[in-house]
This record gives sequence, structure tokens and C-alpha cells, in this order.
Amino acid sequence: MKHLTLTIIFSFLTFYSIAKNSRYRIIITDDPSSTITIAWDQISGQNPRVYYGITDGGMYSSKYSLKKSPDRKVDYKGMNNHFVTLTKLNPDTNYYFIIKDSEGVSKRFWFKTAPKDNISMSFISGGDSRNNRVPRIEANKLVAKLKPTAVFFGGDMTNSGSEEEWIEWMDDWQHTIALDGRMFPILPARGNHERSNSSIYNLFNTPSKAVYYNIVFGKNLFSTYTLNSEIAAGGNQYAWLKKKIKNDKALWKFIQYHKPMRPHQSHKAEGNDEYNNWAELFYKNGVNLVSESDSHVVKTTYPIKPCNGGEDCDEGFVRDDQKGTVYVGEGCWGAPLRNNDDDKSWTKNSGSFNQFKWITVSRKEIKLQTIIVDKANQVCENSNSTKLVKLPFGVKVWENEGESIVIRNP
Repeated sequence: MKHLTLTIIFSFLTFYSIAKNSRYRIIITDDPSSTITIAWDQISGQNPRVYYGITDGGMYSSKYSLKKSPDRKVDYKGMNNHFVTLTKLNPDTNYYFIIKDSEGVSKRFWFKTAPKDNISMSFISGGDSRNNRVPRIEANKLVAKLKPTAVFFGGDMTNSGSEEEWIEWMDDWQHTIALDGRMFPILPARGNHERSNSSIYNLFNTPSKAVYYNIVFGKNLFSTYTLNSEIAAGGNQYAWLKKKIKNDKALWKFIQYHKPMRPHQSHKAEGNDEYNNWAELFYKNGVNLVSESDSHVVKTTYPIKPCNGGEDCDEGFVRDDQKGTVYVGEGCWGAPLRNNDDDKSWTKNSGSFNQFKWITVSRKEIKLQTIIVDKANQVCENSNSTKLVKLPFGVKVWENEGESIVIRNP
């Protein structure tokens, strides 16, 4: 009997042997209501496949209706990166998945596709996690608790871009996975500390090797542009952006990139290439919100537009409450903090602390709040079932005791 019991236990453990894969992330590379890319580090084992479906099959591959092998594999930054892009998914739907290889099965994870209709959605936007792992992990934990539709990350994930730092970053990103296995998609931009476009493309399989792309949420609710401030703002990137945004009929337009046009830190160089090529384009085409990083300070602006001179023109911008663009940033997801010592006449608020932006988007308005990311363990967790876009109890909001920045179309 004892031998039989040990045999049963051994068979159970063998059946549930854990696959040798890790460092999971999901990425939006196309229509977020129907497509998602699942990525991971395949440490060992052969022939991995993603088993998935709308029914939670736990760790039993036979209980999932669909499966797919990797579309792309690349050894990069000390990791064997595998990418599986799932298509033809249902909008606003929970999908459960496991990764099974020759050595075992991963934990069961799940994600929710974005809505196809123009219903309210929530987003997190920030950047510059760099080399301070404690605040980086705090911010990551809040992602799991706030449960956004997606995360916009403005670059400078690591300090030197070494294999060791990237592995640590991916390990820390696992804190964005909720306790029930829910994952939240990232849309990454390239920063100067990424050293090359390859870092972002090979680790996140972005739609463009040049790391600039457009993703639309809802039918036409929220059109988002990720630009690359580490290559020429003009040339091919400008031509692509000008054509794309001119024909963009979305209710709201949002743009993220790394290097700010007008940093709020005195030792940072002005982003004249970005200003000269993009500022007027943003204004003429009704861009509502821009998220910048790089300076390691906190800032929000009043709505502003480019100017060529005049009494109120300050560093090439002037306040325009009717049709101007709100610029926010500038980093602070764990990077070394700097002094916010270069405010402008159109600066609404500035500071120096670890933070990211919480953005809620509806048909009638965009609301934005700056979230202080320390003490994440004291923050409650949003429900997966709620249809309300909200912040959970315990979140620390910076602006004027929780007052939102509200953007409405004129």
C-alpha cells in the first residue's frame, strides 16, 4: 500500500511538472479587441505551445479548445524569447492559457481583450524604471491592482541594457500579474538607455522594427501613437505620422515617446528635433494628450499650442485652453529622481517622486491622475467584474487631493 501511495504521488507530480519557462508578458501589436501577443523566456524544454480558450481549463491542456506554436523565436539579452500572436479573438472577453512544453506545464494565466465598442477604458502611462528595483516593483504591483486595459511604457526600462538588467526587469514585471493569474498588456516605447531599436523589437515584438506604431482602442475611441524619439523625428517617421494622423477620425488622440520636447529638469537638453517636427503636427491634428519620459521628474501642463514669439510664448509654447494639447510625464517608474527645477509659464504642476499616470477615457472626456506608487501593499484591488473605471481604495493621488485633470473636446 505504501509503495502504491508513493507511485500515485509521483505520477501526480510528474503530470503537473512545471514547464521550464518564465518571464511572461503580453503585448498589444494589433487590434486590441481581437489580437494579443504572448511572450516568454523558454529556459529549457522543447516544442512549447500555447493552449488557450474562453473556458478556464486550469493546467489541463486537453480542456483548452485552441492551441498555437510560436510565431517567432529570438535569443536576446540572455533569454530565449518566444512569441505567439493570437488572432480572431472575441472582444471584451476573458481568455485563459497555459504554455506546455516537453518538460511540463506553466501556471494558468488569463487576459481580457479590449472592448470593440466605445465604452470607457482605463490606462496606465509612465516610464524610466531603470535601476531602482524597489520602487519599480511597487509600481508594477499597482498595475496588478488597478487592472488597466493596457500599460503604455515610455522607455528606459533598464540602466545599461545588460543581460543581467533585462532579466531582472522581466522578473520584476511578473509583479504586474494579479494573484488570480490575470495579465495586462504593455505597449512599449524606446528610450535612450535601450541603446538600439533591437532591444524593444526583440523583447516585445513591436509592430515596427523602428518602434513607432499606432494602436486604436474601441471602434474609434482612443487612437494611440508610440513614437521613437531616439531616431530622427523627421524623415520616414514624420512622413508616416503625418499621413496616419491626418486621416485619424478617433474621438481622442494620445501619443507617447521618451524624450520630452521641453524638459522640466534644467540639466536635460531641449528636445528641439521632436518640437520642430511634431509639435505643430500634434496641434493641427487635435492630439489631446502626450506622455513623455526621460527627465525623472513629474509634470502636467495646461493645454498648450506651439508659438513663434509674443509676450506669452514660453520656450515655443503658449497656453490654449480651447484646442491645446496636455503634456504629462516625465518618467519616475524607479529611475533616480531629479529636481523639478525648470517649470514654464504653462506648467500646471511639477514634482519629484515615483509615479505613473492613471488615464480614463470615455466618449465625453479624458480624466488623468498622477499616482504615487509607494506602499502598494496597502492598496486594495479592483474587481475583475466591475464595469466602472475607478481607482481602488488606498491609492495615493497627487493632484490637489485627488482632483482629476479633465480634457474635453471644445
